[in-house]
Amino acid sequence: MNGQKKLSRRERQIMDIIYELREATAAQVLDKIPDPPSYSTIRALLKILEDKGHISHKQTGPRYVFSPTVPREKAQKRALNHLLHTFFDGSREKAVAALLNISDEKLSNEEWQRLMHLIEEAKKEGR
Repeated sequence: MNGQKKLSRRERQIMDIIYELREATAAQVLDKIPDPPSYSTIRALLKILEDKGHISHKQTGPRYVFSPTVPREKAQKRALNHLLHTFFDGSREKAVAALLNISDEKLSNEEWQRLMHLIEEAKKEGR
């Protein structure tokens, strides 16, 4: 994962909130997190996330404002790459097949068309 350490469930929840808000204080995270722990626990988790390299802070008056160090899209690619190699032996085909088989809901015609378009585009670009 390019030097960044794995995240716990709570750390992922905090990252989701920070990505959603683009930047957040500990109080904002506490306000949005499900089944919130104490304020001091949120502060400790933010420090851990900063130590792991996922967020950084700037001081604005008396409080710290945290923001992600990596754009969400890049973090998503890293996570998917890790998932692909961990569970699917690096096979995109196996991963896509698993995604198509995990839901009881069928894809709509529009979703199939968008997927086919993405596949065609990737094919043209040689991916």
